[in-house]
Amino acid sequence: MRKPSSETNPIQAVLWDFGGVFTTSPFAAFAAFEAERGLPKDFIRGINAANADSNAWARMERNEVSTEEFGDLFEAESRAAGHAINGSEILPLLSGRLQPEMVTALRIVAKTYKTACLTNNMRTGHGPSMTRDAGKAAEIAQVMEIFGQVVESSQVGIRKPEPAFYRIACEMLAVEPAQAVFLDDLGVNLKPAKAMGMTTIKVFSANQALDDLEAVLGISLR
Repeated sequence: MRKPSSETNPIQAVLWDFGGVFTTSPFAAFAAFEAERGLPKDFIRGINAANADSNAWARMERNEVSTEEFGDLFEAESRAAGHAINGSEILPLLSGRLQPEMVTALRIVAKTYKTACLTNNMRTGHGPSMTRDAGKAAEIAQVMEIFGQVVESSQVGIRKPEPAFYRIACEMLAVEPAQAVFLDDLGVNLKPAKAMGMTTIKVFSANQALDDLEAVLGISLR
């Protein structure tokens, strides 16, 4: 496999979100939880979107609060919105199922491009996977080893969409933002990356993401 020359394709690095890109989205788990509890549709996402830089979710992703503190803070926020839920009930919903086609694509990309995982995560479960299932954690750990770099919000104390988070990744890989393509399933996380000069891909599904990335890189990823 030959990498396109810098004259025709300036991309030197591929940056990837993890949850919702390499794994199925936690939003599906949120929806199932809401249906089971008789909660309004997208209630959990609404809590997480309110005061997005300072709420319990953001503080947990920056490792500013403990798991127990997060549980109580999220419960207070959800109670104020009409339905009290302790955050400890939400944390098990975060780790989705691995999508093998994305892992295959990562292996192909990593042969010729610099790679990094940019993940907003929490110190819950086993490592970056945020799962309490040891088998799933080991499976995800193998994927993490493929990345050239891994930037975790819970480790660096900064989270997407803060621009500093993206700068850390670029510095680790020794690339300029314009030399990187970034995949994420949330538009709010893509917006600052695009403003910095990155090529961005919003992930709606694995097949769509791979189609778009193949178009950017000019190589087959399947």
